[in-house]
Amino acid sequence: MFRTALRNVLAHKARLLMTVLAVMLGVAFVSGTLVFTSTISDAYQKSSEKGFTGVDVAIEPHRKSGDDDNPGRLPQLSQRLLDRAAKVPGAAGATGSVNGFAAIADKKGKLTGEGFSSSGANYYPGADGKDPRYPLKSGRAPKGAGEIALDARTAERAGYKVGDTVRMSVDGPVLTQKLTGVFTTDDGNVSAGGSLALFDTPTAQKLYGNPGEFSRIDVKAAAGTSQAALKASVEKILPKDAEATTAKELAEEQSRIISQSMDGMRTSLLVFAGIALFVGIFIIANTFTMLVAQRTKELALLRAVGASRRQVTRSVLIEAFVVGSVAGVTGLLAGIGIGAGLRALISGTGATVPDGPLVIAPSTILVSLGVGIVVTMLAAWLPGRRAAKIPPVAAMNSVHAVATTKSLVVRNSIGGVLTALGAAVVLTAGSSTMMGLGAGLVLIGVFVLTPLLSRPVIAASAPVLRLFGMPGKLARQNAVRNPRRTAATASALMIGLTLITGLTVIAGSVQQAIDKMATGSLKADYVVSMASMTPLSTDVEKKLSAHPDVTAASPLRSSPARIGGEHQSLTGVNGKTIGKLTNLEFTAGSVNGLSGDKVVVDDATARINHWKLGSSLDVTFEDGKKGKLTVSGLYKGNDLMRGVWIDKEALAPHQSQVDDRQVMVKTKGGTSEATEASLRKALGDNPAIQIQTKQDISDGISKAIGLLLNMLYGLLAMAVVVAVLGVVNTLAMSVFERQQEIGMLRAIGLDRKGIKRMVRLESLVISLFGGVLGVGLGVFFGWAAGDLISKGISTYELVLPWGRMGLFLLLSALVGVLAALWPARRAAKLNMLSAIKAE
Repeated sequence: MFRTALRNVLAHKARLLMTVLAVMLGVAFVSGTLVFTSTISDAYQKSSEKGFTGVDVAIEPHRKSGDDDNPGRLPQLSQRLLDRAAKVPGAAGATGSVNGFAAIADKKGKLTGEGFSSSGANYYPGADGKDPRYPLKSGRAPKGAGEIALDARTAERAGYKVGDTVRMSVDGPVLTQKLTGVFTTDDGNVSAGGSLALFDTPTAQKLYGNPGEFSRIDVKAAAGTSQAALKASVEKILPKDAEATTAKELAEEQSRIISQSMDGMRTSLLVFAGIALFVGIFIIANTFTMLVAQRTKELALLRAVGASRRQVTRSVLIEAFVVGSVAGVTGLLAGIGIGAGLRALISGTGATVPDGPLVIAPSTILVSLGVGIVVTMLAAWLPGRRAAKIPPVAAMNSVHAVATTKSLVVRNSIGGVLTALGAAVVLTAGSSTMMGLGAGLVLIGVFVLTPLLSRPVIAASAPVLRLFGMPGKLARQNAVRNPRRTAATASALMIGLTLITGLTVIAGSVQQAIDKMATGSLKADYVVSMASMTPLSTDVEKKLSAHPDVTAASPLRSSPARIGGEHQSLTGVNGKTIGKLTNLEFTAGSVNGLSGDKVVVDDATARINHWKLGSSLDVTFEDGKKGKLTVSGLYKGNDLMRGVWIDKEALAPHQSQVDDRQVMVKTKGGTSEATEASLRKALGDNPAIQIQTKQDISDGISKAIGLLLNMLYGLLAMAVVVAVLGVVNTLAMSVFERQQEIGMLRAIGLDRKGIKRMVRLESLVISLFGGVLGVGLGVFFGWAAGDLISKGISTYELVLPWGRMGLFLLLSALVGVLAALWPARRAAKLNMLSAIKAE
């Protein structure tokens, strides 16, 4: 039986190739995902470990209690502590670090790198005059207040060379610095696309803290001293507001954080790999069902000469094992290429990742081979078991085992129950997990029902197919002749298009909700904020208010408070101008006259706290002083505008440090390049300050959604490719199965062109059937998910992307046309006499 199984595999090389390709793509997706995430994780981990080179123990300040409620500058470490740390037993020396935000402008005046990861630090030379953390590539280290050094990537990106003048900002006025050196670094922020500027230590301390103070002290161990022993020595000199950590502990913590962050990406990618495999299972099961059906007489003969049912099933499983093994190995090799390609794609989008080799873990090899073999054998087990149950006499008399009415009734009943149950879960889902569970049940249920659905849906194509004469009529009959095969083939495409359509519907609806939120709640022409997401100086609002083109301006300031014993954040605004800058819908009261002890509150916060118009609120301000506030208005909040708003003049006396989160600005002529340039000039052309229109805000969020959607499209494209192979596989085997029939058609007058057209139209009908189901289910899931999303985004409304849905149907038609090219050509080339004699 083993030799028989191997001969059957090798006897049909074309079928073997198609089956191997179907399994291989699913395996390649899984192995590529594992290779990619392992490579990126390993690169960041090794990069972070390099960041601790030359450090054995790090001294860092504790956060003060209350820092989480009122984030501010952390306590700093003194020069005296640095001097003592350098002299503890077992220490070879100590280095003081100072760091903070530093925005670098390129030669066109625009911010270089990502704002949130643009940082500055100090160059701390040792006895040899060099800082081992930052090896100089060219030039020299900065000396004095007017000099800086830049990392090599930033210098290249911005077009700077040693000797150039660099414009920059450190949360304050624009600084003009001379570039004295370019250095290399393994800093993770720089690897991720950020920038790093170095000052001499006194300058960095002045900019980021106080003279003589550091944000971290790195202690190097002397030869023969362990990190644990050095840590014990350092702990004896530590003040109460500082702690010591070994470099090994820091690296382990960094690795844990990186691993956790990569887990989310790995899980997301594996979900889509699972989808590709899910689609692949249908194709593999369909393939083995047809393979077994075509060999029914052969299997019956084996039974007649003494083979048991178990041996017949085993022979089919041996074939599946061989196919799965070949697919697993080739899929692993293809996956390594996919992993390398994904990394290159990430780098090509502008995101920079640390250098490092491809990582192929033993677990990746085992998973790839396991997936290839197990999935293939599971998919082949049911057809093999079904074939083994056919009595030898019945099998010898009929190549096709017709499904009984009872089996179809049972199948349709199960499909109906699963679909109804899944739809109920989707419609009542209170979480994304339940939504996913319900969606999975609906997909499986519809797959089970597709034989039932195929007849009416394909019958609807009859009027169009009649236009193609006899080939069109035959194509329709062939498509509904074996509804189970048609269903399995169409379902593979259906699943891919369901997910793509659903994601498109959700993304389009979210995009419109964001646009509506930005344009609907803001009257302001511009919103001014820091690129680093840090607070703005109050001077920004003063300069903007004094600008001749500005008609109204208001800051947004945050201050922690307690209202009725609960933590709340008070937002300080200009009560006189805020009504001209916002377009909020008030359900009670208004924003007019916002001053003194009056506040306006979003309806969700009011509902949770049982506040109404006129409610008196007991408040404890940031400085500990108590008072009473009166609710003078209730408005419909959203992600951009929410919370408790109070006049800035009433809030400022209670703030320990007055600064602005952002400033809203209304101008005379609205938005224009000239107006924006004028505002930038008024703010000193500061690269750290970003001036955004409502459209900029919306586009910024849309960019993240678009990037995610494009990545998901790319991943789901793999499932569609697998589906294409399934259609090709089905048609090729269908042509082989119908050799006699095609020979008879040729004999009675249907020419080769007609045969080709028949096969192509059959493929087109099956693909469009899958496309219609997929787009329909995708719209249903998008609509159902809207209820969940609307809880977080109040402006969410369902938007149907008719253009894209039409494109998806065209894509399914294109799949059908392309998939039929080889089978149609093969059918047309059949010799009619040989085909008629074929068994």
